[in-house]
Amino acid sequence: MRSRPAAPAAEPTHPPGYGGSPARSSAGSAAADRVDVRATVQRVDTAARELVLRVRVTPRGSLGEEDGTAPVGDLSLQTTEATLGDLSFRAHDRLAAKDVKVVMAGGSIGDYPFDAYETDIGFWAQMDGKEVPVRLLFSNNDTLFSVSAIPWPSPQEAALGVELVRSGSLLVFAVLMMVVMWALAASVLIGTWYLTTRGEGLVWPALGWMAATLFALSAFRNTAPGSPPIGCVLDWFAFLWAESVIALCVIAVVLAGVRTALRADGGEDDGPDGEGAGRPGPGGTGDLGRASRQ
Repeated sequence: MRSRPAAPAAEPTHPPGYGGSPARSSAGSAAADRVDVRATVQRVDTAARELVLRVRVTPRGSLGEEDGTAPVGDLSLQTTEATLGDLSFRAHDRLAAKDVKVVMAGGSIGDYPFDAYETDIGFWAQMDGKEVPVRLLFSNNDTLFSVSAIPWPSPQEAALGVELVRSGSLLVFAVLMMVVMWALAASVLIGTWYLTTRGEGLVWPALGWMAATLFALSAFRNTAPGSPPIGCVLDWFAFLWAESVIALCVIAVVLAGVRTALRADGGEDDGPDGEGAGRPGPGGTGDLGRASRQ
């Protein structure tokens, strides 16, 4: 492995805040006799803080044989310190794609869906112990992330500084989820206000709807793309608060309904002549069955 060279002077492939992922970024030499390295991000594992990179090597010009399917000599590829392992290929053997893991730095999955990460991806090639030019072609296949790359200026080496952020579609969906969570909580809160101020008693359909919303919200939260852990920004901005509001509303409706029912039951007293059974007392409804049957 080699240490990272001086910070590049090149501009990023896309300006900061760009919402999409570039189709391809390149770095390194354009010599006729070179080694092409196609590196594609297959999957980003934010929990393990690493990405899986599929690497396909093609020697060009006098360095390859059979249209670049095999090297003419023993080929070794050294990588940046963030890449877990170097690559080597024997002379005249058919080249096959290999998957390597790259460690990511910065960011935290707890910031989902606003988390961002960075890493270095680079390759240096030697054939039979002699350094040869390398050209890196970099792309991204993970639809949950957008990638921007900054090439390092070097004639023989091919390396990129890579920044990964959540894709625009994921960000929009996650924000929409938070809006929906708050909308459901507000709907239950409005229903609670109506039931408790109108003295409707125990309205079972309303209680069933509120309880169903309480449990459905958990299942809805688990559909968030990328499987974020409990305690991320999504939870603190919306999910945990919405669950708390709905749970408190269910408790408030039950307590208010029971109090209304007990008041109605207490209003059914016997009059002075013992013939007032069934007549409502002060504040009573005179019909406990109507309230409890709803």
